[in-house]
Amino acid sequence: MTLSRRKLTLGLGAVALVAACGNGVGSRSASMIDARVDSTLTQLYSDYPSTQDLAAKSVGILVMPLITEAGFGFGGAYGEGALRVGGGTVDYYSLAKASGGLQIGAQQYAHVLFFMTEDALSTFRRSPGYAAGANIEYATPERGEKLGAETTTALAPVIAIVFGQSGLRLGATLEGVKYTRIIP
Repeated sequence: MTLSRRKLTLGLGAVALVAACGNGVGSRSASMIDARVDSTLTQLYSDYPSTQDLAAKSVGILVMPLITEAGFGFGGAYGEGALRVGGGTVDYYSLAKASGGLQIGAQQYAHVLFFMTEDALSTFRRSPGYAAGANIEYATPERGEKLGAETTTALAPVIAIVFGQSGLRLGATLEGVKYTRIIP
């Protein structure tokens, strides 16, 4: 399959849009990432109080405070965040995502992964580039809704919560997400 010049231009335009949306591309300042993580967790716990119980039962939390995603035919997403274990930051990560398919638009959101087992956390930390897969349970609580950690932890070793969406992006895509350790 050959890539037309138009599709390549549209794809590169989407990547440029992601880079231009103020998502921290290239910021890589540990203090800036930690401040954004603190703010994101404060918002998460305020908007969805039951996530505090989930956090208390988890062995680690990966917080991606701002992910910017854009696409027009081809698309991409990027964000930077921190892995917290025992309440403190132990590593910093970037999230990169590529997509292709029927899509148009841009959006920003926060993304938090709760690692519910030691095995899931150690697998994540040992991998040179962790790809999100079928072992993640996505929880989408409505404002004020209780998220039952007892039932979800039995179903999945990793629970993801996506919240704080802004922008508009339409379409169905085939996507791949990869988390990679960074040194800010």
